Amino acid sequence: MQEQYRTVARAGTHETEINRSRFLCALAPAATEREAQEFVTRVRKEHPTATHNCYAYVIGADASVQKASDDGEPGGTAGAPMLQMLMRREVRYTAAVVTRYYGGVKLGAGGLIRAYGGVVGETLDALGTVTRQRFRLATVTVDHQRAGRLENDLRATGRTVREVRYGETVTIGIGLPDADLESFRAWLADTTAGTAVLELGGEAFI
Repeated sequence: MQEQYRTVARAGTHETEINRSRFLCALAPAATEREAQEFVTRVRKEHPTATHNCYAYVIGADASVQKASDDGEPGGTAGAPMLQMLMRREVRYTAAVVTRYYGGVKLGAGGLIRAYGGVVGETLDALGTVTRQRFRLATVTVDHQRAGRLENDLRATGRTVREVRYGETVTIGIGLPDADLESFRAWLADTTAGTAVLELGGEAFI
C-alpha cells in the first residue's frame, strides 16, 4: 500500500496561447471519481462555446483510476498527454480540464500533444503540489491535569494533532505513521506516567 501521494495544492487555472489558440487548464483536487466528473462537468458549463474541453484525472494513491478524453481532438493528442503529465509528475486525486479556443492555425498531432501536456505541467507549477502521508488515526485519553502539557508536547515533537475534546477526561485525536506506533506508546507512557490511554482507529492520508 502507498505510504504517501502527491496532489495539487489547490484548485486553480492557468492559460497559455499557442499559434493563436487559447489553452486554459483548470486543475482541482478530487477525492473520488465522481468528484472528478463533477469538476469536468462544471468546467464544461463555464466554457460552452469552447472548441474542445478535454480532460484527464487520476484517482487513488496507487493511481487505480485513470481516465482521459480528447473531446473531439484527434485520438491520443489531448487527453492522453494530459494524463501522462499527471502520471509523470506523480500526481494523484487530481482532475484536469484543458479548454481550447481554436485560433485558426492547425497545430498538427505533435503540436497538440505538446500543447495539452505542456499546459497541464505549467498549471501544476503555478498551483504547486502537496504530499499527503498515510497515518494511523488514534486517540489519547488523559486527565485534565496532564492534558495541556501533553498537547504542547505532542505539537512540539511534530505529532499531527487533529482535534482536542474536553469532557470528564480530555481526548486528543492524533495521526501517527505506522512505523512510529511502538516508540510512541513508550513515549506516551513515560510522559504521562502511564496514565494516558491510547486507542487505535482507522487510517487516513494527512
